[in-house]
Amino acid sequence: MAAALRAALCGGILLCVAGMVPKPQNVRISSVNLHSTLQWDAPRFARGNISYTVRFKSINLPGNTYEPLGTKLRVPECDVSSLSAYGHYELQVRAEAGPRRSPWVALPFRPMDDTVIGPPEVQVKSESGALHVDFSGPFAEHKQDKWPLRQYYGSWSYRILYWKEGSTAGLTSASRVTHVDTKHNSEILSQLEPWTVYCVRVQAVIPEWNKTGELSRELCEQTTHNGVTPVWVIVAVLIGSMLAVVIAVPVCFFSFFHLYRLTKHVFCPSYIFPQHLKEFLSKPPSAPQSFSPLPQEEHLIYDKLTVISEDSQNPRGEAEGEASETPEHLQGSEQGNSNSGGGAASGKA
Repeated sequence: MAAALRAALCGGILLCVAGMVPKPQNVRISSVNLHSTLQWDAPRFARGNISYTVRFKSINLPGNTYEPLGTKLRVPECDVSSLSAYGHYELQVRAEAGPRRSPWVALPFRPMDDTVIGPPEVQVKSESGALHVDFSGPFAEHKQDKWPLRQYYGSWSYRILYWKEGSTAGLTSASRVTHVDTKHNSEILSQLEPWTVYCVRVQAVIPEWNKTGELSRELCEQTTHNGVTPVWVIVAVLIGSMLAVVIAVPVCFFSFFHLYRLTKHVFCPSYIFPQHLKEFLSKPPSAPQSFSPLPQEEHLIYDKLTVISEDSQNPRGEAEGEASETPEHLQGSEQGNSNSGGGAASGKA
């Protein structure tokens, strides 16, 4: 009797198991920069098509019930990025084939802990013997929205790792790798060897959550001159400046002097202005000009000069000769005088 009951029970169990849908396998969370996806492996079930249902419950609040995240899913994954990044959840997934259901498979999920911090975006520029490193992100993306991850975490910093190219096997030799931590979005790597190629990688570090982000891609850049001017260059510049001053000062002086003489010659000529023109121009225009009149003939005084030759025998002829030598205008004057004398004589008679 007992053996028959045991056989019937085992047969019923086998019948139930044969009609049950297998549960999903290898349930896991894939989360990068708070973009989270619940994934699993599809079970082997030959009878009918399988769909999946995903639900969640918040563990922070006791007494909460499960809420659906996805139903009738045809692919073995479900986007759970809509859950709050600060929550603590339990996710469940099961397989369905018509009216048959598989058991639930549970998985705890805490977005801030489980997500992977991706690499930041990095730019490296060589200038004056130093490397200027700028970085930003990573960013949390959901649909059309985008936020910097550092807004979710309290203590956030960047770690810059750099080394000489070819000197080591990259990050495998920690003794040759130098790292610098900063809370800013840029850093200047100084005290580097000039004309040397350095490689740089950057990652995010969150000490409060004990998390370290992924490293950025390797960027290599060659440094230039370190910006320190050699002493011989300074001395050469000083000597050249002094020579330039010594040459420039005389040239400027003689150029100015020549220009001064040329200007003076053009605008202030060196010839002397005539004195009578100076006096004439110095008088006012309205002043009458005084000119001495030419002497008139009636104001001239003449003396009669008689020349007597010693060998002359004819005094009268001499007199006539003298008379003929007298100028005509003097003769007219004498005639006038004689006339006036004759008239006076006749009047007297």
